[in-house]
Amino acid sequence: MAPPELSIIMPVLNEAAGIDTTLAALLPLRQRGAELVVVDGGSTDDTALRAAAHGACVLTSVPGRAAQMNAGARRAAGSVLLFLHADTVLPADADRLINSALSASSNRRVWGRFDVSITGRSGMLPVIAAMMNWRSRLTGIATGDQALFMTRAAFAAAGGFAAQPLMEDIDMSRRLRKLSPPACLRERVATSGRRWESRGVWRTVWLMWRLRFAYWRGVSPDRLARRYR
Repeated sequence: MAPPELSIIMPVLNEAAGIDTTLAALLPLRQRGAELVVVDGGSTDDTALRAAAHGACVLTSVPGRAAQMNAGARRAAGSVLLFLHADTVLPADADRLINSALSASSNRRVWGRFDVSITGRSGMLPVIAAMMNWRSRLTGIATGDQALFMTRAAFAAAGGFAAQPLMEDIDMSRRLRKLSPPACLRERVATSGRRWESRGVWRTVWLMWRLRFAYWRGVSPDRLARRYR
């Protein structure tokens, strides 16, 4: 059997409440041959059992999104790697969109991300999503909420995700940007607004801007993670 072209890697920790929705949305991609690798960081609920029931390859890892994604990448067999949060739903044709973006002969790209929409009750969430998409397109920096994808060769050339507890997506984007500009797909993934709504929308926006500015100034990710928590 030929190896899968696309491997979807999902780091999880206590996501039993919503993981079924995310995994069910992946069925069309998996029917076309995409591989699904779920990496559990020590859940105390039945996240891993639910993932296995959907036919995913389930691994265990030390907790930490970067470590979990690197573990998934080592296990994955695909030539293209897509890193997906457990509360983010891909378009049904995400595999075709990614293949088209990475195989275009003009403006060759080795990595990219989707635009994002944020689901939730607050009327400010669409505004925040629009700001995230605009900022990402302007800077060439992507966040994990936007479903980062890249060729396996690009992942290897970038050295994988840095072993840090926060901003691993920003760090990876910076290194990938040295290989090529990102493919900024306008098709949207839908991610949960729970992070913003649980802490307060504007409070969370302000916190994330301060953390990003501090990271840009060189504050260590470990210190930033303590602030975030």
